[in-house]
This record gives sequence, C-alpha cells and structure tokens, in this order.
Amino acid sequence: MVGRIPVMDVSPVVDLGRQSAKATVGEPMPVRATVFREGHDQLSAEVVATDPAGGRRVPVRMVPDGAAPNRYVAHVTPDTEGEWTFEIHSWSDPVATWQHDAGIKIPAGVDVELMFTEARLLLERVAGGSGTDELDDASAALVKGAIAAASDQDRPVGARLAALQDPELDAVLLAHPLRELTSVTGPFRFRADRVRALFGSWYEFFPRSEGATRDPKTGKVVSGTFRTAAKRLDRVAEMGFDVLYLPPIHPIGELNRKGPNNTLTPGPDDPGSPWAIGSKDGGHDAIHPELGTFEDFDAFVARAGELGLEVALDLALQAAPDHPWVTTHPQFFTTRADGTIAYAENPPKKYQDIYPINFDNDPSGICREVLRIVKLWISHGVRIFRVDNPHTKPLAFWEWLLAEVRRTDPDVIFLSEAFTKPAMMHGLGAVGYHQSYTYFTWRTGKREIEEYLVEVSRESDHLMRPNFFVNTPDILHAYLQYGGPAAFKVRAALAATGSPSWGVYAGYELFEHVAVKPGSEEYLDSEKFQIRIRDWEQRDAEGTTLAPYLTRLNEIRRQHPALQLLRNITIHESEDDSVLVFSKRHTLPDGHDDVVLVVINLDPHGTRETMVHLDMPALGLEWHESFNAHDEITGADWGWSRHNYVRLDPGHEPAHVISVRSHR
Repeated sequence: MVGRIPVMDVSPVVDLGRQSAKATVGEPMPVRATVFREGHDQLSAEVVATDPAGGRRVPVRMVPDGAAPNRYVAHVTPDTEGEWTFEIHSWSDPVATWQHDAGIKIPAGVDVELMFTEARLLLERVAGGSGTDELDDASAALVKGAIAAASDQDRPVGARLAALQDPELDAVLLAHPLRELTSVTGPFRFRADRVRALFGSWYEFFPRSEGATRDPKTGKVVSGTFRTAAKRLDRVAEMGFDVLYLPPIHPIGELNRKGPNNTLTPGPDDPGSPWAIGSKDGGHDAIHPELGTFEDFDAFVARAGELGLEVALDLALQAAPDHPWVTTHPQFFTTRADGTIAYAENPPKKYQDIYPINFDNDPSGICREVLRIVKLWISHGVRIFRVDNPHTKPLAFWEWLLAEVRRTDPDVIFLSEAFTKPAMMHGLGAVGYHQSYTYFTWRTGKREIEEYLVEVSRESDHLMRPNFFVNTPDILHAYLQYGGPAAFKVRAALAATGSPSWGVYAGYELFEHVAVKPGSEEYLDSEKFQIRIRDWEQRDAEGTTLAPYLTRLNEIRRQHPALQLLRNITIHESEDDSVLVFSKRHTLPDGHDDVVLVVINLDPHGTRETMVHLDMPALGLEWHESFNAHDEITGADWGWSRHNYVRLDPGHEPAHVISVRSHR
C-alpha cells in the first residue's frame, strides 16, 4: 500500500524490481524518488542501504533533485561487491516544518511566543533522545543553548531566532531528526560489481598477427603465436591499457573458409576468419594449433597479469561447418527443408563459413555445453569475456548463464557486443551483462554526442555500462576514413574522457583508415580474414604513431578519479556547432573536488574559434569565480572564468583536457 508519506517513481529499479540495478564498488549511485504529502507540513526522506552480508548502512539524507517539485535524490556508494538492497524511509518532519513557519512568522511578528514555545518543545524532544540516537556532548550543548534562547523572553526576538537558525544547530538537527508518520518503501535491488566492470582501457589485437613473418622467398605468411604475441604485451601495458581483448583463438573451419576481404575463393594458405570456429582440431574448448598450446596460453595470461593487464577472451557462440558439434550435437543447429544446415545470414550479407546456434531444439544441452566452455576458460585465468552478437541469442539463456557464472565466480565480467535496437541492448544489460558496446561509433555531430553522453550517464546507466570503442575489426567509420590523423585524436580523446571504459583495435595508433570500397565500414585487407604484419618498431622510430597520445590519455584517466565514473557528466555551452564542451566532477574522500573539463573541436579539417560558457556550480565554483585551467595534454595554463575564448587547431591539438584548479 501507499505509505503515509508517499514515495513513488523510485529509481534505479530494473524490470519492476525483478533484476538488479547497476552499481560499482566506490561509485556513487543516485537514488531518486518523488516524495510528497497532503497539506503544507514539511517532510524528509533518506536512503537506507543493506549490504550483501545483511548489514544496514548509515542512512543517506535525500535532498531536492534540481528544480523539479517533490523530486529528491541521494547518492549511495557501495564499498563491497555483491547483491545490495535499498529502502527509502520518508517521514513528517516537525523540525523542518517549524523552521519553515518560524522563518516567515517571527520576522512578521505573528505568533512569536507560540513559535518559540514550539521550538523549545521540539528541542527538548531532541535533547531527550527522541531523534535517531543520543547526542554527543558538543551537540547536546548546542541544543541546550538553543532551548535557553527559545525560552528567554528577555532577549531580543532577533537574537533568539538567530540562535535557533545557527548552522551548527541545523547540522545537529539534520543528523538527529525527529520522525513522525514514518513510511518505508522498498526494498529495491542493486548489484555492486568490481571496479573493472565500470572503468578500464581496452586494447584488441589478433595474436596470429603479432610476431607474424613473411618468407622472403615464397611470400608465405607464417602465423604469430602466443609466445610471439606475448612480446607485444609490454607495449600495450606501456600505453596504459588495462584489458587486452583477444578475438577467438580456437581452430578455424576449413569448409567454406573465407579468403581475403571476405571472398569465397581462399587460397591454400589463407587462414580464414577466427569467428568461423571449429575444425578437425577441435571447437570452443581448443586452441588453434598455430597459436600454441594451453601451456602457451597460460604463460601469455600470466605475463599479462605481471604487467597489470587482464586478458579478455571472445565468446562467439557459433560454429564452422566442420566444428565437432555439427556431428556430435546436430540438434544445436537449424536444419532446412532440403536437409542442409542453415548458415548465418544478414541479408544481403551471407556468412557461409558460420552456422548459428538454434536455442530452441536442445536448450538444456546448449546451456550445459556453453557453461562447460566458459568454466574451462575461467580455469585458465580468463575473468573477462567479450561476447559476440549476444542479441542473436535468447535473453533467458543469458540470464541463466550469467547467474550461474556469478554464483561461483562473481568477479567474471561479460561485455555485450550488441549493435542493435535499444530494447535488446538494455535487456542484455538488465539480465546481467556488465558492459555494453554502444552507438558511440556513429555519434559524430555535436548535438547527437551531447544527447548520447547524457543518455548513457543518466538515462540508461541503471541498465547498462557503456564501453566506447573507437574502432573494431568490423567498424571503420567514415569519420576516420576521411578525417586524417586529427580525426583519430578527436575520437580517442572523446572516448577516453566521455566514458569510464573505452577501447581501441590495433592499428588505430597507425591511423589505418582505408575501407574495402566507398561507402563501406569494412577495412581493406581486413584482419578478420588475413594476417596483418605491422612494423610497430619502425613506426615508433619514425614518430608516425598515435601511441604517445593514447598513452597520455590513459595517464590522465588514471590520475583523475572523475574520469573513472559514469554518472557525473555535465554538458556546457559553446557558440560553435563543432566545439563540444563537457565536464566531470568527483568529490574525493578528503573533501576536495577532482574536476576535468573537456573542450573538443569535432571538425578534423578546420580550426575553430569560439566562446565557451561554463556552468560554474557544476565545476564546484561560484558563478563569479575564476580558476586555473591546466591543459593535461600540452601542459599549458590559463586563467579561466565563466566565459572563455577558445581556439582549437586540429593540425596541432584538437582538444583541451583541462584540470580545473580553484584559486580558493
């Protein structure tokens, strides 16, 4: 039933409370609700969280949420992983009612002594322990002094009122509220995951390309291995990445194998697509023989760990025509009317080298097999899975699988690679996916970027955590194809500061930008279908790589806790449709604010000059204040205030990433 002090429109609540809202250890989670009552008396509300062990935490008082009437917010910060709940306690607040009425009546000379008498009675209740708990000596002395002021008719009225409006007394009354007509709404569920579920810098490479060589006589390419790829780990770590993501490392099908650029005519030495999983050498529980052995993989994961890198493995639930499942579990697939097994299609695209799984024929068998495979790789040190096309599988399957994994291995993280309709993307997040690929790649204009930053940080944050990948082996946006090196800087700066998780696919730092044909987002000579040999050392020596810039962005992210959070973004104004301005702010345990202000020229071809207009309170400053703006990219310093002139030349630096340093 509705409480005596009604609480409605509570958030975050997922799927009518059947699923847990997203939270992360150390991340402030906003709890919002509409709280109201009949009449004119004042009310108050607080959020009471219960941790996974059943311990009730210190209540957090709700405060008005902006200018919206009756809307309140409080921030709850979980400090341990697991399933939490929160309740909202609402009550009639007689102290706040008196404060409101007395502030109007006493200065107007209305019911003066009556108001002071009411104050004395309320304060005596507080002093007597009718609040949340007993007062300490200092608080008790303040309340005693206020009672004396309320009772002393020989003092001037103004002095008596001033004593009752003392900010120190207000703090005591706020900490020890008098509650009447208390209502409890909830509990509501939320789950706190480990920090990597929210914050991390991802780097993707194909092990077969790292350390690959070409025979100078025959021209034949020899695949890299886990041992050769391990040599690249140091450089990835030096660039400040936290997660190394590997495409599928399993045996690749030989039947219907694709050749270069997705052709149907492969040569005898063409390696095929890693996503066409399975051959005579095994399936999802095997390693491609050319990459090495499980011992080699274990050594690779161990070396990554020594460097502070977590290895994320691709989980692609599909099979090549010669996958062992085709003979051992034919019911896993769809058999067409002519007796053949259906291959994957996304008309007009055809994927003859891949059989999709049919989850309707033998769901329990598929569940057992997939769980076995995931557990196998977990046993080899994989704690992160990037899941390929999860939107083509039933939500009920993912809800079951992720819950099963969480039951025994709660630190394992799943990233959803679902570029699809919002309902499915949100649904995948709701049933347990920790992170999600996003529409970021296709948001290139100022207004659509502003809207998307607000969407992922405030509107869908309880459902899904974004990961802003600047490119993938499948996606080379036209912005990068035609924007030149500046475009690569713009997108990297935007992704690294706009989202706590971001990622790049290898070759980005080399400005690889040529598509297979005009109008396509596929790379020419895509690494999906052939081994790509890159001379990293030569490009580093030439200074023709974006690696130093990516390194600096990751350094800035680690230095600024504000950039490690999702729900703290504010959009600011500029007078140019190509200049984007936003900030992130986080209050540190010592009470100081970490504030980062980002100004980006989205036009990779032209210099932009404009005025930017800042929301100073969002930066933790008064409207009239000035501050030192320290550019974390260039090291430059300026004196800034509410209105500032900006000139950004994409040929030099297209973005300011500014540390806001108050003059206080």
